[in-house]
Amino acid sequence: MRSIKDIYKTGTGPSSSHTMGPASAARIFKNEHREAASCKAVLYGSLSKTGKGHGTDRAVIMEMDPIPTEVIFSDKDPDDMRHPNTMDLYSYDRNGSETGYMRIYSIGGGDIRIEGRNDAEEGADDIYLENSFAEIKQFCEYRYIDLDHYITINEGPEIWDYLSEIWKVMKQAIHDGLEKEGILPGGLNIQRKAHILYNQQLETLHPEVIECQKVCAYAYAVSEQNADNGIIVTAPTCGACGVLPAVLFYLQEKKGRSDKQIIHALGIAGLFGELAKKNASVSGAECGCQAEIGVACSMAAAAAGYLFNYNINQIEYAAEIALEHHLGLTCDPICGLVQIPCIERNAVAAMRAINSMNLAYFLSETRRISYDMVLKSMYRTGIDMNKDYRETSEGGLAAAYTRRGGIK
Repeated sequence: MRSIKDIYKTGTGPSSSHTMGPASAARIFKNEHREAASCKAVLYGSLSKTGKGHGTDRAVIMEMDPIPTEVIFSDKDPDDMRHPNTMDLYSYDRNGSETGYMRIYSIGGGDIRIEGRNDAEEGADDIYLENSFAEIKQFCEYRYIDLDHYITINEGPEIWDYLSEIWKVMKQAIHDGLEKEGILPGGLNIQRKAHILYNQQLETLHPEVIECQKVCAYAYAVSEQNADNGIIVTAPTCGACGVLPAVLFYLQEKKGRSDKQIIHALGIAGLFGELAKKNASVSGAECGCQAEIGVACSMAAAAAGYLFNYNINQIEYAAEIALEHHLGLTCDPICGLVQIPCIERNAVAAMRAINSMNLAYFLSETRRISYDMVLKSMYRTGIDMNKDYRETSEGGLAAAYTRRGGIK
């Protein structure tokens, strides 16, 4: 299994698969073909169907600058396409002759695979020998160590410095999102709600309502920053970036947890996220929103469990509950924008993570389902899911809603 740094990447929204991944591919291609007079990018599958809403064309053109680049949204997929997020890059000389070619798969979380290269390198970057939570748990229990000690053994103590910087970016995204007001770009005229949520004065004696207001405000803040092309951290993706920071920020505020404790919680969350990436998927185009919001919720539940000093079984159960009850969740962004239902889902998942953590405290000894089992089920469910419900904006809410707000 790869480093948990693989889960947490700092960048600009709105989509890790459709913006960060293609931008990374364009950067690599440009560096290898600096002599090119022009280039062309052909988008297939989900990249083509939602690329304009996600800003894929803008990301590619910006990265290829100053080489003029044409972006084509293909309506026909190649027969040998191995991933729903596929892009072909071509370079040309001044006579229009092709001088270079590369096929890229944007596999989720900002990661890419280059056909013919990464296949041979698969596993080369692994730093963990364990590839399932059952193996991790066995390693820890045999040596009487906690999960954060296990992370240090494999990653080295410098991992905590890396996560410290990640936490700073997450907190900044919350602060910036709470301050900003106005309309999000894209044409849906969606008003930012984090500022309103956070500052609204509620006349209630119920602490659960206040908890919901704050957690949701934090999730909205980060998700709206993502939708507005702001700087966020994938956790595990851009579209699900609001869940984990919202839960951690709220628990730090409520329980007075130190930054060191929060950073270690980020490490535990990263383990569960990386297991999902290794054994299933974090790509909405491949497995639906269960792979993005579902995994984000499981990461947040595990992190919250750690902050409440849960044992390893309780932490796993919290993550398992959180992911299990997102199974089958479709990815249907309206107009290809990471706004409806994406932003609201971040808030709902943040609350569900806390509820999953609470339930795990009481029932961890009675469970029958492991985190590894749910990951397998999630992946199979995603593969079986009709492609219209996997980030193509051709099914679900995306098919029912028009830009004017009417029902199709």
